Order: sequence, then structure tokens, then C-alpha cells
Amino acid sequence: MMVAIGSGFFPARVMRTFLKDPKSKRNIPIQAIGLSLYESLPTTTAEQQGVEVVKTQWLAGDMQALLGHRVLIVDEVDDSGRTLYYAISELKKDVEQALAHMPKEEQEAKRPKFAVFVVHNKIKPKAEKLPDDIMYFAGQEIPDKWFDYPWEMKDVYEHDAKVLASRQRGEGADKN
Repeated sequence: MMVAIGSGFFPARVMRTFLKDPKSKRNIPIQAIGLSLYESLPTTTAEQQGVEVVKTQWLAGDMQALLGHRVLIVDEVDDSGRTLYYAISELKKDVEQALAHMPKEEQEAKRPKFAVFVVHNKIKPKAEKLPDDIMYFAGQEIPDKWFDYPWEMKDVYEHDAKVLASRQRGEGADKN
């Protein structure tokens, strides 16, 4: 199953088209969580932005949907590592609470195996390091520059024109 972090909804949905459950041959389900690190929220201060991860949406109910599965956490970009680290830490904590009610002999078989996929990994030191037991996949390694994704744009044609102009000026993936 996949757990898409807010901005990873679009990449997770695209991946879902191609990923199938090996047993049932059905599409892999997507669960959604909302985490905010850079957005201004009514509950955050300017000092918290970029430093403190805030849950805006979490898995409904209990962790039963994750138990016994391989879980791919999907996000669009790994910038500081904070959001991914927070997601994994909180999911593992919730899973351990769910497992605590099971007999010890069942717990290991039901403990999910987590992995991470990001469309882009920014090449830079990370503020948080992911646990060693987490498999990590990145679609592309990119420089530490701001990146505007087409699915974030209100006007995709304007976005495309700005990207083209940026490339013509030799700026690559700079913020548009």
C-alpha cells in the first residue's frame, strides 16, 4: 500500500496506475496524510515554518490497514528530511500501539515494512536522517533549488512558459 504525504498525492496517484498487488493484481490502495513544514497555517508561527512539522491530516481510525503490509511513503521532494522522518516516526509509533494489543508471536509478522519514494531528492545535508531499516528511492537527484511543480500551478500554461524562458536563460530548475 502507499501512504501519500500531502504534496505527494499526485505522484502516488500516477504510481498507482503502474503498481499492482502481486497476489490480487489489483491497484495498490493509497492512504493520505497531510503534513506541513513550509506552509503558513493558522496554528503555526513564522518561526515554526521550515522547522516544525505539523499534522494537518492523519490516517483515520486505527493502524489496521497498515498491519502486515509493505508500505511505500510517497512525497514529491526530500528537501530537509524533516517531513519524511516525521511521517515514518509517527507511523511507526502508531503501529507499535496497534501491535501492543496482539500476541507477541503475531507482532513481527504484522509489523509493516516501510520504504520511501520521492520524485526528487535535493542534494544537500539533511536535518533529519531516516532510520537504517527504511528503503529509500528517488526518481531524480537535483540541486538545492526551489522547484515549482506543474500540479501546484493555477495556470499550467503560464508555468510552462516560465520554465521554457528559464531554460533559455540557462537557469535550469530555478524557481519561476
